[in-house]
Amino acid sequence: MNKYKLEIKWALYFTAMMLLWMVGERIAGLHDVNIAQHATYTNFVAIPAILVYVLALLDKRKKDLGGRMNYKQGFIAGLWITLFVTILSPVTQLITSLVISPDYFKNVIEFAVSEGTMTREEAEDYFNLGSYLKQTVMFTPVMGIITTAIVAIFTRKS
Repeated sequence: MNKYKLEIKWALYFTAMMLLWMVGERIAGLHDVNIAQHATYTNFVAIPAILVYVLALLDKRKKDLGGRMNYKQGFIAGLWITLFVTILSPVTQLITSLVISPDYFKNVIEFAVSEGTMTREEAEDYFNLGSYLKQTVMFTPVMGIITTAIVAIFTRKS
């Protein structure tokens, strides 16, 4: 595991960033009074997420690769970060759902039903901890791989 110390460090930073983002969303009311804007503003998490990957790959290049890194090296490092972030993602979701915003599912179900976008049954089937745990384990690696593929282009240096 010592071989992946840097990647684990950045996965932990990414996880901390996600938890702070969730606290920010909660404070901004995006999980309750401003839930109508949640779907829009939650997408802005991509900015700090990409920034974490950029900083991680620059750190990898500087500390582990002597200031030089080709695309493949950056991509592989990003894949390892993505793996560790994916492993941590259920914990992140649990902390978000049970500690940071325990009323989110109730609130979003009520919102979806009141807007007529879903029936109560559909909303309850979609907006629940089990569903979100499955989504995070599937979505995290996909987004991590896409982010890695792009960021590795810009952080390579020969």
